[in-house]
Amino acid sequence: MPLIEGCRHGLDVEVPVQEIDQETERVVEEIRKKVKLPGFRPGKAPASLIRQRFDSDIRQEVLEKLVPKALQRHFEDEHLNVVGSPNIKDVHFHKGEPLRFKAEFEVAPQVELGQYRGISVPYKEPEVTDADVEERLNGLRDQKAEYINIDPRPAEAGDFAVVSLESIAGVEGEPIKQDEIMLDLGGEQTLAAFKENLLGVSPGEEKEFDATYPEDYGHERLSGKTVRFHAKLKGLRRKELPELTDDFAKDLGDFADLADLRENIRKAIFREREHEAQEAAKGKLVDALVDTHDFPVPEAYVERQIELAVEQKLRQFQAAGVDVRNLQLDWEKVKSSQRDKAVRDVKATLLLDKVALTEGIDPTQDEVDREVHRAAKQERQPAAAVRMRMEKDGTLRRIASSIRTAKTLNFLFEQATKTTE
Repeated sequence: MPLIEGCRHGLDVEVPVQEIDQETERVVEEIRKKVKLPGFRPGKAPASLIRQRFDSDIRQEVLEKLVPKALQRHFEDEHLNVVGSPNIKDVHFHKGEPLRFKAEFEVAPQVELGQYRGISVPYKEPEVTDADVEERLNGLRDQKAEYINIDPRPAEAGDFAVVSLESIAGVEGEPIKQDEIMLDLGGEQTLAAFKENLLGVSPGEEKEFDATYPEDYGHERLSGKTVRFHAKLKGLRRKELPELTDDFAKDLGDFADLADLRENIRKAIFREREHEAQEAAKGKLVDALVDTHDFPVPEAYVERQIELAVEQKLRQFQAAGVDVRNLQLDWEKVKSSQRDKAVRDVKATLLLDKVALTEGIDPTQDEVDREVHRAAKQERQPAAAVRMRMEKDGTLRRIASSIRTAKTLNFLFEQATKTTE
């Protein structure tokens, strides 16, 4: 079995005349049972007449049966793990002669593991400062803030303006209309045009002005547009933050006092940063694995990985409210730009699978069950029904694979040599 290139192999296949004759007899008999010919009862027409009337159909069906059957026999004899669909060419199929054809196909690579324990990776335990805790604490205060109405006066920086807005130019289709929206006249997130045009305005007054939105605004109808608005200031409010007391802490949850809340915040920030740091380190571990293992990967795997990457980009566009039909993109160039990363991703998957196999890493039934029950709770469906659906559509298999990958990455991180550089 000659190697053509990478994971691609070639095979010359021959099917003996006797096997062709047996398959032909079977196909003729099947057709004879089904067809109705004038002058004959169903299933009683002579085989010779069937052959004469349906010669082309018979030969095509025999070919379609024998080619995959012969290939499968060769694959099993050679213990080949074939990837994707073989390419069949140079078919020689004449009466009285053996069937001959050439097949080109890809096989999964035999991954030989080098060093994967003790890989050196930069990692530093995260730190949490008092300032980090206070910043998070102030965020909680902000969430619990109250907005108090202010007696009518001209709007000042730091006020919260209650405004009704309606676009009168600059957007296509229906006008953008907000009966009541609260704008922070001192906030960095508020567009400068709103702050500049509302400062000094008193409740009850109306004003028209232009607002230019940045290209990355995140709303397709407004991104990069200059919109003219008619605005009416309905009122002013000031933000009142709660005091940092033990009662404030108790109102937030099961906290004994403010000190207990601060300690829980510190631990939460540490867990978040530890997770981020470990995920970054695991990414570097995978990079190191890929860089130190050189082997070819099947084109079928790479193409599928590229498809997944493009599908993910499309979902991101849709989530951002972008109509992908209006995108002027050269999709072939998009796919080509994903190729190098796709090759690395495929190699990473194959290497992690090999590590898992070598180390006997597998998901437990309890781990899979927890994911099924989590999905069932989110969907408000019985767990048994969700599991049945997941088994049918392949989700259960993907869940098990995801758990195995996560456990393998955890194993590699535990075995790694952590450096502070």
